[in-house]
Amino acid sequence: MLGLSSGVEIFLAPGVTDMRKSYDGLAALVENELELSALSGALFVFCNRRRDRLKILHWDGSGLCVYAKRLERGTFAWPRSSAPTLSFTEFQLRGLLHGIDFREARERKWLRKSHRRDDLPTRV
Repeated sequence: MLGLSSGVEIFLAPGVTDMRKSYDGLAALVENELELSALSGALFVFCNRRRDRLKILHWDGSGLCVYAKRLERGTFAWPRSSAPTLSFTEFQLRGLLHGIDFREARERKWLRKSHRRDDLPTRV
């Protein structure tokens, strides 16, 4: 599995990408179409038309890395959007890589209590 450092930004390029592209081709897509820096240290995720292959472009500080995944069966739940790029969390990326479809998922409302000093119970 891809090891991610905390706080790394993750961007998905919605739509279709030609999976014949490698380092320079994907970096050119990031720079020209997404208008982001390929050397920023962020992860850039691309998917093919059949949605059975993904490529991730990443600058690790010394060079560009390309990670690829090909599914033997099924498809990725690739988001559809008219935006040039989508921001994802590490959790969402790991879910996407493991076959979880977030398109119809929703966040449940939970009771969240603050833990400010004034809210803590006092001893009697």
